[in-house]
Amino acid sequence: MTPQTLAHRTYAQTAAPTRTPRDTEYEAISRITRRLKAATARKTTDFAAFVQAVHENRRLWGVLATGVADSENALPNDLRARIFYLAEFTEQHSSRVLGDGATVEPLVEINTAVLRGLRQMGAAL
Repeated sequence: MTPQTLAHRTYAQTAAPTRTPRDTEYEAISRITRRLKAATARKTTDFAAFVQAVHENRRLWGVLATGVADSENALPNDLRARIFYLAEFTEQHSSRVLGDGATVEPLVEINTAVLRGLRQMGAAL
């Protein structure tokens, strides 16, 4: 093995692409949305996984609400208010999903819309 090959392998293994906060948010929402969809498809055979997926989605939106409630948050006030409203809706609708058997689709649609918005914001930069 040549020194150049060794150096390339050594540094290539540790070099990771830089992730922005938007990338991290996108990945988290995307991962939880996939879990929610998969758990919904298996709801009748694995209700515990379904409950866990709804709970993870609820926790995600709690974190987002906390972030936009922070006075240091740099997002425009209107956007912060809309995100907070979506977090409140998600909290209430999640309770209905688990308690009354309401459909999970509005939760998936909200996450999908946010993912589209994050992707568009990233493309605009």
